Amino acid sequence: MDSLSFRLFALTIIAILLVEFLVFVPSAANYRQSWLSERVQAARIAALSLEAAPSRMVSEELSNELLERAEVLAVAEISADRREQILPPAMPLDGPMKQVDLMEEGMSGAIIQTFATWTAPEGRMLTVRAMGSEPGHVLEIIVPEAPLKEGLTAFGWRILGLSLIISMTAGTLIYLLLLCLVVRPMQRVTDSVIRFRRNPGGWKQRVEPTSRRDEIGRAQNALADMEAAVSDSFRQRERLAQLGEAVAKINHDLRNTLATAQIASDALSASDDPRVQRAVPRLERALERAINLASETLKYGRSNTPAAKVQKIHLRQAVEEAAIEALAPYPGIDVQNELEETATGQSDPDHFHRISANLIRNAAEAMQGEGLIRLVPQADGVDFQDTGPGLPDKAQENLFKPFAASSRRDGSGLGLALSRDLARSMGGDLKLVETGPEGTCFRLSLPAEQD
Repeated sequence: MDSLSFRLFALTIIAILLVEFLVFVPSAANYRQSWLSERVQAARIAALSLEAAPSRMVSEELSNELLERAEVLAVAEISADRREQILPPAMPLDGPMKQVDLMEEGMSGAIIQTFATWTAPEGRMLTVRAMGSEPGHVLEIIVPEAPLKEGLTAFGWRILGLSLIISMTAGTLIYLLLLCLVVRPMQRVTDSVIRFRRNPGGWKQRVEPTSRRDEIGRAQNALADMEAAVSDSFRQRERLAQLGEAVAKINHDLRNTLATAQIASDALSASDDPRVQRAVPRLERALERAINLASETLKYGRSNTPAAKVQKIHLRQAVEEAAIEALAPYPGIDVQNELEETATGQSDPDHFHRISANLIRNAAEAMQGEGLIRLVPQADGVDFQDTGPGLPDKAQENLFKPFAASSRRDGSGLGLALSRDLARSMGGDLKLVETGPEGTCFRLSLPAEQD
């Protein structure tokens, strides 16, 4: 009952029956007019038989026989000055009468009168007027309406039966065509979507591309392309997850190995050999960079961006706390906080602190421990400006890509990537406004305040 094929079949049958009904209405009206015209013609022929009779008079027995053969109750002819009863009724006519003028009745009137015939009371008679034998004369006949009603009813049942046969035949043919051209292809597409939803990364039972160029063909081809792209993406993600797990294990072992090497370097630092004394600092720096890189890689690979708890915070106080933490190793850096004491914004306090501390720390490292950092309020957030040498072109191209954007030899390039993820998790963003020899400016956009 809920399938597309059943609905199409039912709608086809209904549409054909509706068309048949629209055809039946004028057909029934034509049947009525033909029936009345036949009675009028029979009455004319009966009237002609009177021409051979003396004084146009016949016996009562012959008159009744002529009326019976013509299937009428009475025949009269009306002229401008008189009314002549050609064939009088065999008995008095009692009952309701309805006048029908075939000379003035159009198609719309015939259709209305046809429906009126089906609702006519029992025993009603029709007074039918038509063109007479001579110009200006009107032939008037009286006929019972019951035979016309019976004929219309039988005609309606015949048309109904024929309509059902036509509708079922046509509906079946149209259904089979639609089943082959529309329903089956749509079922394949629908089944593929359902299977794809259950197993997006699977290779099997995907929809195949088609050579059709209509809407269904384009939809099927688009679905095939989408399934292929998403399946490849899922497989790539699975491989990356496996690779990340392997890298995490390697990093863990590497950190332990580097920690052991660092202990050994501490022991070497006690040596009096001048060559060892010169090599140890370089070794310690190399080991420290390697340990930091391993730690940051593990941190980035394990962390899903925590859910933000956005609330109103005091921006000036928050950036001051972040600056104190970030600039502890850089006493030569000056901070110019231009945010007002009452400045507030919507943000997650922890996210804001981590982002601000990372941007301030990056600026201090870029200026090599000497320079000025300005914290400038904006309509939607805060600008972090420094007086450093600016970012090189390569760093700008991969600014927010992990492991690719650092401008320092010992940097991992994870800080900005993590910071932007945190900003976006709050509904804000982090972007580079400008950079050059005069300094660099990053803008931290915050979500709009709720009314």
